[in-house]
Amino acid sequence: MNDQAKQALKRTLTGKVVSDKMDKTVSVLIERHVTHPLYGKIIKRSKKYHAHNEGNQARMGDMVEIQEGKPISKTKAWTVTRVVQVAQEV
Repeated sequence: MNDQAKQALKRTLTGKVVSDKMDKTVSVLIERHVTHPLYGKIIKRSKKYHAHNEGNQARMGDMVEIQEGKPISKTKAWTVTRVVQVAQEV
């Protein structure tokens, strides 16, 4: 396989940064909407991922895109690829 084919196999997700207190790591909340199997109602499911944030460019409240990669530590196997939307400061 060439490099472009390997890049295409990696999953990408978009979510909100909920914590940036760690050095070079952010915690990203991914929300998805699923249909309840019995009742058919749309419900929210969420999961947090730790993502590598080289240079600490992503801040709390930002919308970021993360990409799957090889494990960096025990809990980190995702990397921040870009900041989609910067958080509004209040």
